[in-house]
Amino acid sequence: MDVSTIAKNAMPSIVSITNQSVQEVQNYFSMFGYGAQTPQTEETTSCGSGIIVSQDADNLYIATNNHVVEGADSLTVAFSDNTTVSAEIKGTDPSTDLAVIRVALSSIDSDTLNTIKVATLGNSDDLKAGQAAIAIGNALGYGQSVTTGVISALNREVTVSDSNSNTNYTAELIQTSAAINPGNSGGALLNAAGEVIG
Repeated sequence: MDVSTIAKNAMPSIVSITNQSVQEVQNYFSMFGYGAQTPQTEETTSCGSGIIVSQDADNLYIATNNHVVEGADSLTVAFSDNTTVSAEIKGTDPSTDLAVIRVALSSIDSDTLNTIKVATLGNSDDLKAGQAAIAIGNALGYGQSVTTGVISALNREVTVSDSNSNTNYTAELIQTSAAINPGNSGGALLNAAGEVIG
């Protein structure tokens, strides 16, 4: 399949995720001993992506990165038709930076339900360096975008800090030349058959 066909088939499985949270910020004056020492807070918004990986009688389940949903006070999911609904965190694994969120089917109108679908999962163990790779996600928070490249290398060891437990762990990752921008986190890396492989 060509890239446009792969993207057209995969887009209904990819969502944009908006995380709204309240974070404590340093008061500039209190850093230097002036004014009240009370903590200041501000509302922040961040964007990421997700992949619809399963559906049961009541919910859609969406895989994403833990850092996309971490600290969320509220989560909003936008589907490929730009319809938005609320979501909640089902489970997280900070040490592998993975999370699953769920959306109640009852909150999705029938027209949107007819446009979305569960992603087709592939097998990353079958990858070889040089194979085509397509990334789809909410790049820079502007909505779905598509980039292409190749599988540059496999089993790249990267050491990452887990801020929750103050420990480091080493992850074996897929390296790709497909452009990955802020907001793509949690989105799909696809093979030439349109299957999710990362």
